Amino acid sequence: MRALTRIVKWLAGLVALTVVAAAVWLAAFPPDLLRVGAGYAAKIVCSNVFIAGRDPEEVLAVDVQAPGNPLLKFFDVEVDRKAGTVKASFLGAFAANEAVARPGLGCALVPDGDIAAARKFTTTEPPQPKVSADLWPDGERVEPSQDPVIAKLLDDAGLIGPGMRAVVVVKDGRIIGERYGEGFAADTPLIGWSMSKTVNVAILGTVLGAGKLSLDRKNLFPEWAGDERRNISVAELMAMESGLAFNEDYGTVSDVTRMLYLEPDMAKFAASKPLVAAIGTKFSYSTGTSVMLARLWQNAVGDEAASLAYPRKALFEPLGMQSAVLEADESGTLTGASYLYATAHDWARFGQFLLQDGVWNGKRILPEGFVTMMHEPAAAPNGVYGKGEVWLEGPEDKKGDGVARGVPEGTYWLQGHDGQTVAIVPSKRMVVVRMGLTPAWLDYRPQKLVAALAKAVE
Repeated sequence: MRALTRIVKWLAGLVALTVVAAAVWLAAFPPDLLRVGAGYAAKIVCSNVFIAGRDPEEVLAVDVQAPGNPLLKFFDVEVDRKAGTVKASFLGAFAANEAVARPGLGCALVPDGDIAAARKFTTTEPPQPKVSADLWPDGERVEPSQDPVIAKLLDDAGLIGPGMRAVVVVKDGRIIGERYGEGFAADTPLIGWSMSKTVNVAILGTVLGAGKLSLDRKNLFPEWAGDERRNISVAELMAMESGLAFNEDYGTVSDVTRMLYLEPDMAKFAASKPLVAAIGTKFSYSTGTSVMLARLWQNAVGDEAASLAYPRKALFEPLGMQSAVLEADESGTLTGASYLYATAHDWARFGQFLLQDGVWNGKRILPEGFVTMMHEPAAAPNGVYGKGEVWLEGPEDKKGDGVARGVPEGTYWLQGHDGQTVAIVPSKRMVVVRMGLTPAWLDYRPQKLVAALAKAVE
């Protein structure tokens, strides 16, 4: 009996020692995977609390933990509304990462802990949305749809998909139907994820129109001066044909997750990548590329404060996108690859803006021919991606699949993580916005919705 007692005590001591050793190891050397998880949790909660006004516990449970990696269930968040910070950690103690809210710039992760450095960057807060009696897009008023066919399509759960948060259908410049998920409304800012890339290119287009940058500009970053990367042009970055290395895998610690959640200067990280293919010969979708484009047009604008205010001045205010917030990283680079929040009505305004060839209220905002160039097929992607960071096919489709599914020929798309899409359908003078929290494993495709709506408006 004594021997058994000694063994039990020995095992208990071993377990305790193992737990202590694991805790010490996690505290001293937190794995990058856990720090990425903490960064993701802190960033998503911060943006949804301080931009969208949502409840932090709901955001943690629904947006972060429910659809993601099982490890995310072990992360906690601490929200300090007065300080404007959100800290996330594993088991409430380890691998902490923190995000900070800044006026006009949403939230930024501070993976190196230098919150003071991050707070240096601010800009004017977007105005409080004015509830106008004018019809959309001049105001926010939407007349109830009189078309029972459109209403029936928007009430079809299979068409709008699981996790739908907003659907807005625009025909001939007016909203003809909209639906919202529980807890969401027309005035809820929603993240576009990679749909932000297309907006970023439009902002760049205004810089091109002002003569401050050109598509054939090379020698883009000082660190490229001594090697072949100096021959990469702005146009090749926009078409995702730079030849630069960048791992876009979101399931692990990759280039994209490291850049978004562990790097204080995203553009510097992306620009450090080597060439792995001849320039202009290989399509490689890269969030790092879009971050570099943002840094380039910010540099072209010149003054840092002016560049942070530029998206609102050059694009959002002219289009009436009052809700739009383009977030910046810790170093002040606007994250035009992923982090634009806007209401579904404002995402629809942007889609209508592209449908109108970059003209709004009779004023040309993008250079003549720029929007056409954006959705011209790039050389390397085999007809599925345009020259200006738009998709020529719907999610997961190959060349020609969209038309086979009933999507009108010539339709092009903004696409973002977890089921964000804006379809621009020139032949029907139609825009379809679909926002949600719909992970890829649910296998939802918005093409059926767009095809059905296109048929209904014939």
